[in-house]
Amino acid sequence: MTKASDNNPERSYLFSVDIMVKAGTNGEALEQLLRSLNAGGYADFRIQSGIVLGETIQHELKTAKSKHQVLTDSLDSRIREYIKTSRLIRITVNRAKGDKLSVPCRVVNFDPDNELLTVYHVDEKSVYSFRLNEIDDFAD
Repeated sequence: MTKASDNNPERSYLFSVDIMVKAGTNGEALEQLLRSLNAGGYADFRIQSGIVLGETIQHELKTAKSKHQVLTDSLDSRIREYIKTSRLIRITVNRAKGDKLSVPCRVVNFDPDNELLTVYHVDEKSVYSFRLNEIDDFAD
């Protein structure tokens, strides 16, 4: 049995390179770089950094969340005090189509991430959940 000899004189070499590409956006620069690398006929390549995609989406999501946020630090502490003391309060709720409710209640739970307030209606002996943007007023 004979041993196969490697007659291929071509070998592989690995280089680490930083390349600066000027373009209007990061996406355009990435497209330009990929086009150049693909046209170069390289055996393989890997882009390890510099890809910044979705920045506009992230910015818009943060802006939208901060615009619609009803909860403030003082309101948060006030609601938590109602829960802690189990104080009887009256909330004025503005429901869909302009329906207004005046609810004598005790605050049972508060979810600050979803801005959701769960209350126990003392007259009806029922539990209701309201979004903070539906509540017009808290009366002690």
